[in-house]
Amino acid sequence: MKRALLSLLLLAPAHAGEVFTDGAAGAKVHESSGFVCPLKVAGFERDAVGVRDPQAKADYCAYSALDGVYGSVVLQPLPKSYDPKAVLAADFAVQEGSGGKLLSEWVQPVGPKAAPLTVYLRSYETAHLETLHYRTLFASAAVGAWAVQVTVEYADPRDKDLEQAFLEATYAAAVAKLAAPNP
Repeated sequence: MKRALLSLLLLAPAHAGEVFTDGAAGAKVHESSGFVCPLKVAGFERDAVGVRDPQAKADYCAYSALDGVYGSVVLQPLPKSYDPKAVLAADFAVQEGSGGKLLSEWVQPVGPKAAPLTVYLRSYETAHLETLHYRTLFASAAVGAWAVQVTVEYADPRDKDLEQAFLEATYAAAVAKLAAPNP
């Protein structure tokens, strides 16, 4: 699983100093959006930040947790005609090319209960060993002027709560920072 996530993130060289600045308590602040990638979020610890796709102006924060659970957040300016499937199409191609099997896709509210986002989600199974199903979850939502994508690699059912916590915490932070009008 880690190999698949790393291959997605290594499509472009990391230039953390160019797109992220240091924030309080070890956080990295995305210069263009102001989104904060904290050192720790929902049981995950940040591993890296950098440029994901220079042409799309997409940047990322990568996280990991115990037992091989990985998460990433990709921020890119919202395309004029935002389609979450189109934004994630390259990721789907990598997943399917490495043997991932599509399980399902759906839309659900995620984030703060007072103002949840409508988030597009797609789940793949990458392996099955004994009682664990290794999965990759892709999510995308428009938040303010940004497309916010979350990817989580985890073992189901063992890591399901951790996967949900990362997803919820990331979109709650995105709503808090990116959905607010600029002063």
